[in-house]
Amino acid sequence: MRLITASLLICTCSLLFGQSDRWLQHVSYDMDIDFDVKTHRFTGEQEIKYTNNSPDTLDKVFYHLYFNAFQPGSMMDVRSRTIEDPDRRVMDRIHQLSEEEIGYHKIDELTQDGSPTNYHVEGTILEVKLAKPIMPGKSTKLKMKFNSQVPLQVRRSGRNSAEGISYSMSQWYPKLCEYDYQGWHSNPYVGREFHGVWGDFDVSIKIDRKYTVGASGELENASKMGHGYSDKNTKKKKLFGKKHLTWNFKAKQVHDFVWAADPDYTHDIKETDAGVTIHYLYQKNEKTEENWANLHACMNEALNFMNKKYGVYPYPVYSFIQGGDGGMEYPMATLITGERNFSSLVGVSIHEWMHSWYHLVLGTNESLYPWMDEGFTSYGSAEVMNHLRKKGLIPGDVVEDPQLRSIRGYGRFALSGREEALSTHADHFISNSAYSVASYTKGAVFLHQLQYIMGEEAFDKAMLRYYDEWKFKHPNPNDFIRVCEKVSGLELDWFKEYFVYTTKTIDYGISRVEDVNGNVAVHLEKLGLMPMPIDLTIKKKDGTTKKYYIPLRIMRGEKGEDSFEGMTQTDWPWTHPDYTLELDIKMADVESVHIDASERMADVNLENNFWPQPVEEK
Repeated sequence: MRLITASLLICTCSLLFGQSDRWLQHVSYDMDIDFDVKTHRFTGEQEIKYTNNSPDTLDKVFYHLYFNAFQPGSMMDVRSRTIEDPDRRVMDRIHQLSEEEIGYHKIDELTQDGSPTNYHVEGTILEVKLAKPIMPGKSTKLKMKFNSQVPLQVRRSGRNSAEGISYSMSQWYPKLCEYDYQGWHSNPYVGREFHGVWGDFDVSIKIDRKYTVGASGELENASKMGHGYSDKNTKKKKLFGKKHLTWNFKAKQVHDFVWAADPDYTHDIKETDAGVTIHYLYQKNEKTEENWANLHACMNEALNFMNKKYGVYPYPVYSFIQGGDGGMEYPMATLITGERNFSSLVGVSIHEWMHSWYHLVLGTNESLYPWMDEGFTSYGSAEVMNHLRKKGLIPGDVVEDPQLRSIRGYGRFALSGREEALSTHADHFISNSAYSVASYTKGAVFLHQLQYIMGEEAFDKAMLRYYDEWKFKHPNPNDFIRVCEKVSGLELDWFKEYFVYTTKTIDYGISRVEDVNGNVAVHLEKLGLMPMPIDLTIKKKDGTTKKYYIPLRIMRGEKGEDSFEGMTQTDWPWTHPDYTLELDIKMADVESVHIDASERMADVNLENNFWPQPVEEK
């Protein structure tokens, strides 16, 4: 009896306190769309199978209705007109849309397992009171009929883009909001970032036969469609007399779906060395023809590099589609503006494809952690572009460290007083510039600081392990740091706390260098509030150099760089503002002393990192 009681107590405690919080909801979308190109409107029937893998009972669900943002007076409109530095693509354009130019989603019917639900629309969110609760481990079917109008292209999605693309169909359907260990993520759409439920999509799009369609996933009826997907002569015979075509795309294990359509698309299909099929859809003209024709060689080499450095791309296809208003990533596809010079076209293509790793496969919540997507993507993109320059595939100078530009940019903004912490929700930054620097620039610098702290070999291993362990799981900042700790053997929570949750800066300096009994003594000072380990280089007058490494005590270890072997010094406690390094080097032999000669450390003031100070010319 005691044994049984003890077992029951253990089980009860496990349920109460040991429940894993990293469950994942699952959704399957089946959508049929009937699109009218004359009115720019479409009707849709959507059936969702939603599986509640959480330990919670759900009595309500939420949907995103993104098109509703493109109406005068919407949150996106007001936000754009009141923020201090509005996106030039938006400004007051939403406010000026006419009734025929706005976007909307109107819900005609919504049932759960055949029973009507109680729902209402709040801006870009559909709030739904379910007919019956969804119990843990159970599934339900949600059926919806809706009708929508495609807005004039303002931001990402819409019709009639500046480059003349008819339809850029992103954020285009009622999309179920994510529910995870942090609860519901029913954020209104004000133009920033996204989060979604992992699932499968089966989407049929009926549209005028003149239009070529590109989308997430694979075209299931490609043999019947023509438009570059099959033999054009066969197409003419099969489609003769048909006014509309129905395109059926399927995408598995993704959290969104995008498509685009235009009657003037050129459609090229190329294979990569890695076995991934790439679709290129663009309007061929004097601004695009040559650059898009040459794009594949770069994408092929880029994929080889990205697979090796960051983990293997898991999907069979990818599509580069001209559309939108810049570049925006989606599962297995991107919308990019296409009338660019070649380097710019390659750059935007690389950046958007790299999102496949950090937003679309890892599935990081962009709204809460935009820097884990945009920053990691920016970091990887810079490495890929430098690699392509080395290969001679794009013009430009090859640099030793392609991240230095980000480090310097971050440092300047940090000193401006306008920086906001990385932990700020994407929608709630005071300015667009603060959001951009935090998410893109400081997010990339975050990774480069870890490389500086851990060492290059450990960092590279951590990047691969992070991808392999957390793909398709929505990782958060601590998940990434824990991988880095496991690989490096260091404690790194201090770095995360300082760099993510504060705007404290790094600033170390050489206060003086002096002769102590004939040998050199270097006095260092910590001027910034964020601690870091120090790489120190002594250059001797005979041209040789010696490198010294000062770990932080709080790291509980040191990086394993060969260049510092035998030169590791006593730990520096972060509480101590000063540190003295007494070396067995004759003072008379020393030419210079340099903190972080690589300039990888994001020190916001480099002027005090040298001894002696350069003499200014009069």
